[in-house]
This record gives sequence, C-alpha cells and structure tokens, in this order.
Amino acid sequence: MTGREPIAGASAWLGREMATHPRWRRDLTAAEIEEIDRALRGVDGLPWREVTADRFPLPGMKSRFAEIAEELEEGSGMVKLRGLPVERYTAEELRRIWFAIGCHLGTPVFQNRRGELMREIRDEGSEAGQRYGQVPAAAGEGKAFLSSYARTLTNGALRFHTDRTDVVGLLCVQQANAGGVSRLVSSVAIHNEMLRRRPDLLELLFQDFHRSRFGEEAAGNSVTYALPIFGLHQGKFTSHFSLTYIEAAEMAGHVPKLTPAQREALDMLLALAEELSFDMTLEPGDMQFLNNHVVYHARTAFTDGAEERQHRLLYRLWLAMPNSRTLPEGHEVLWGTTAGGALRGGIGQVEM
Repeated sequence: MTGREPIAGASAWLGREMATHPRWRRDLTAAEIEEIDRALRGVDGLPWREVTADRFPLPGMKSRFAEIAEELEEGSGMVKLRGLPVERYTAEELRRIWFAIGCHLGTPVFQNRRGELMREIRDEGSEAGQRYGQVPAAAGEGKAFLSSYARTLTNGALRFHTDRTDVVGLLCVQQANAGGVSRLVSSVAIHNEMLRRRPDLLELLFQDFHRSRFGEEAAGNSVTYALPIFGLHQGKFTSHFSLTYIEAAEMAGHVPKLTPAQREALDMLLALAEELSFDMTLEPGDMQFLNNHVVYHARTAFTDGAEERQHRLLYRLWLAMPNSRTLPEGHEVLWGTTAGGALRGGIGQVEM
C-alpha cells in the first residue's frame, strides 16, 4: 500500500466524457472581435514583439480572460476559444493579435535557445533534425534520433507529452489537407487509473527519471537532470513528461539505465494516455489553451496539400500564468522557481 488517494476535481476528466462536454469550449462574440479589430488599428506598424496588454487594450474581454485562466488552473485544464476570423488579417496582424491575447492571459516565455516568444508550428521537412537537434544513427541502425523540438517541426505523429511552461497556447491559422488532429488526455486521470490498477508502478512515477536538455538549452544530449514525472503539493498535481527527453538521457550513457519496472511504468502511462484520451480538431481561427500540469497533448501525423492554404500552420505561445500552482520542492531544476504565480518555465537563454 502506498497511502495515496485518487485526486478529485474537474481536472480528473475522462476523454469519452470530455469530448462532448461544453465546459472547455468558448466562442468569440461579435463585440469581442470588434474590440480586437479596434485595438489592432491602434498598433498599426508596431512589431508584434513590442505589443503589450496596455498597448493592445481589450477591456471588454477582461472577464473572458479571467474565466479562461480560472478554467485552466482550477477547472478542466483546457479551453478552446473559437471564431477569430484569421482570413481577414495579414500574417503580422495575426501575430500582433495572438501575442496580445497571450499577454492578457499571462506572460510569454522563451520557447528555444534563440529566444523566440512565438513559434510557427509547421512541417519544415527532412532537415528539421539538422536545424534543431538530432543524434545521428549508428551505421546500419536506421534513422537519426530527433530532439523533441525537431519532431514538432515535422509532419510526423507526436507522442503524448507536456511543454515546459504553465500553459501552451496554439492559434490555428491553416489546417493540413489531412491529419494533424490534436489529442488530449488528463494526466490526473492517468494518475487515478494507475493507482487503481498498478499502485506499485504509480509510485515509481513519483521518483526521479533522468531527462536530457537536448534540443532545449543543450545542443547535445549529454546535459541531464533528474525529476519525477508526477508531483503533488498542497493538494495540487503536476506532471512533466516527454519520453523523448528520457530516451535522449539514456542514450547519453552517463545516467543509470531505466529498470524493467520503470519501463513498465512508462509503457503503462502511455497506454493509459491512449485509452483515456479524446481528439480535438482545430479549425482556422481556433485558439487552444492547455495547462501542462494536468493535461498531456499529442498530434496525429499530417499531410499538407499542394496549395499553400492546405499547409498546416499554427502559432504557439508558452505562457507563465499569474494564477499558477505552487510546485513541489525540487521542481526548480526545470521551472526555475516553484513559487505559484511566478514568472517561470520556458527555455533558459545560454550563449550560442
């Protein structure tokens, strides 16, 4: 017996129930779109990086942003806000709008070593690994091992994982000709189901797993750190998980190899993610916000069409949230600080 209890609350949802639940879906009103357009005219010519909440005032949406932040932290951990008419804006105008919305919700943090605060998520082709990190395959052993960051910028499927930020936001600008479906699962529900079925394996996930900073602060996979996959503090759950970072650390050779029990725990985590998840299709103009502490996300493979408008394109923001939870001691190795509401997460900037 571990003495652990199931975690109750709105974040412990099951995919089959959440797929049709209205609580995570919102629609922009005509008045809100008009307010966005008015604020956009006020920053004409301003680079999107210089947009702030004060420079892009949206007073009529103050309660909307507060309600979204509440749902992300205290509710289901996810929101889809629909209805931004992306077709009417230029690319730079869209970036201004999206960055402003992010600034009204939280504080954007860096997503890579180059200091990017907004990232275009698209298929960058077969050279993504060379640009963003890969471990070359040994002779006769197949494909190179891509960093997590490089995988995001291909058209391949992505396994269930979290991003290194309190909240990740995606604005869908264009959808692929086929595929590219967003897949979501409650990591709290995974915790609860693993507690019911295999409490021995659950306990392992509260212990350290070595991960590599490959593709984040480090160009190679030798810089590693240890952090549990699951954490609990003051009744609030948190999970940081990406199998790619664990695999990269193991390849580095200077950390202990995973034990058979640890491998079984990881296999069960991913199997439960598949079992308990649901699919969310993003259409142009949809904005998806996910609390990484309680939600894992994945993506199906996709195929772009022949025309540019059939090329999948999303704008991504990583947000530190003013209402974020306090994290367990030791999590500062990843987050910088464990304090609730702090400016934390993102990728530390190092000399290139």
